[in-house]
Amino acid sequence: MQLLSQFLRRHDTDEQLMDLIATLMVACKEIALQLREGALAGVLGTTDNTNVQGETQKKLDVISNEILKTVLLNHSLVAGVASEEESEPVAGNPDGRFLVIFDPLDGSSNIDINVSVGTIFSILEAPEGEDYSQEHAYLQNGRKQIAAGYVLYGPSAILVLSTGKGVNMFTLSHTGDFLLTRENVIIPEETREFAINMSNHRFWEPAMRSYIDDLLLGADGPREKNYNMRWVAAMVAEVHRVLTRGGIFTYPWDSRSPRKPGKLRLMYEGNPMSMLVEQAGGLATNCYKNVMDVQPDDIHERVSIALGSLKEVETLMAYHEREESTREA
Repeated sequence: MQLLSQFLRRHDTDEQLMDLIATLMVACKEIALQLREGALAGVLGTTDNTNVQGETQKKLDVISNEILKTVLLNHSLVAGVASEEESEPVAGNPDGRFLVIFDPLDGSSNIDINVSVGTIFSILEAPEGEDYSQEHAYLQNGRKQIAAGYVLYGPSAILVLSTGKGVNMFTLSHTGDFLLTRENVIIPEETREFAINMSNHRFWEPAMRSYIDDLLLGADGPREKNYNMRWVAAMVAEVHRVLTRGGIFTYPWDSRSPRKPGKLRLMYEGNPMSMLVEQAGGLATNCYKNVMDVQPDDIHERVSIALGSLKEVETLMAYHEREESTREA
């Protein structure tokens, strides 16, 4: 099996980018260790703090965030970092080449019940002449990403990575190395599996309700096939399932937050996951356009998400297009 570094070198990856990815993995291996220790290390449970999103922080949210910040900001190539857990970016080396954006521990509500969680990251070029403690430097759309990925902490720790040349998976071995275990991941174009939080059904747009209602009708409905539903409540686990065997995952807009276009964060979750899905032959949208074409106006901007198997996501978009046409008529 190939080491991560060997694989990246074989695919002519930029040496500095390889160096940064290796540094990121140092942080993720430490997070994996903390998670494995769990209650033994006293890291389970919540803190008395809330993050910038207004969410109560788990102890491991805080620990993971500090690990990533400490490791990355000590690297000369890192000009700055932005975390979902903090209100403002943090500047690093003013002569650094890269910006790193991350969700330190996605799905942290699952920690105490020992369900999969993960670290999501996005790497951008640092624009010259910017103040990397200010969000303006980071407000680049998803097409500007030079690498993106996540580390899923489950029964095994798995790195899923794209540097713009497809998607590959690496498993953390007992020796502390990430080894290539799946190369050139391709998402099946069609699926019979969907993931959505059904408890929000009454708050969705009519198009989303119609689409899901038709899936639930199965072979007796207009889709003429039976579907299974999944819901892990951790985007990293949902996307991993899509990349592994296909499906559609969606977290749509709902009427409880009329001024917000969705719940998930564009920069920390939407863009990196969309890059992976597109690089694997799938489609990632906000139900109307590709997520990576959305120009961010705020470092913590939210977005609706519908991603996964190409033909299924296209079908969902067609429901929204028909609804929009009806409204305009």
